[in-house]
Amino acid sequence: MSDSPQDQADFGFRTVPRAEKASMVRDVFESVAPSYDVMNDLMSLGIHRVWKRIFVNAIACSARETLLDLAGGTGDISFLAKERGAGRVILTDVNPAMLEVGRKRALDRGIVDGLDFMVVDAEHIPLPDRSVEKVSIAFGLRNCTDKDAVLRDARRVLRPGGRFHCLEFSRLEISALVPLYDAWSFKALPAIGARVAKDRDSYEYLAESIRMFPDQETLAGMMRRAGFEKVAVRNLSGGIVAIHTGWRL
Repeated sequence: MSDSPQDQADFGFRTVPRAEKASMVRDVFESVAPSYDVMNDLMSLGIHRVWKRIFVNAIACSARETLLDLAGGTGDISFLAKERGAGRVILTDVNPAMLEVGRKRALDRGIVDGLDFMVVDAEHIPLPDRSVEKVSIAFGLRNCTDKDAVLRDARRVLRPGGRFHCLEFSRLEISALVPLYDAWSFKALPAIGARVAKDRDSYEYLAESIRMFPDQETLAGMMRRAGFEKVAVRNLSGGIVAIHTGWRL
């Protein structure tokens, strides 16, 4: 096994063989899938719902447009997009267990028409070039092994004039709050995960993965290198999360 940096990938604060990261991430989300939505509410004190509403309002997918929702998990973004008038939404995730939870939630809500489900690795999107008007990924890019590949493929499937939208944890702008944020992330969240989801390790990974994710300007630069234009960043909650957008022109 090669020890060269290009053969390694971060998995939280650990370094693991690059070829193994995807399966390790799948294991994490298969473990947390049954309690994922409850844990999201507990981890963010419910604020994730506000972030997602702002995000979907920014996407503004019309009845004539198709939204490809990458790493869509249990469906929050896809469902909100349909409720706000999106014509077609393709809900994708690399983990079938997460999609199955999403499928059940969609049936419970009566969201059927214009909503498709696909098991998709966001680094290798099985759609034709220039086939959708909007692409979204919310709280999923940080779990991808090759983030540059995700950005390139997202641009590839966009039609000219289409837009990419990313909602992800980022860098807190208020330095005085960093110690409190760190205590919540590295002490409270794993403890809540252990109690509610019976899984401390997965929530330790999720907290660590946030810190390893590129900051606002670094991600914006990655998007420009992938070919996106008019890249913009909008911080929410003081930079705890950020919305990145870019156009294919």
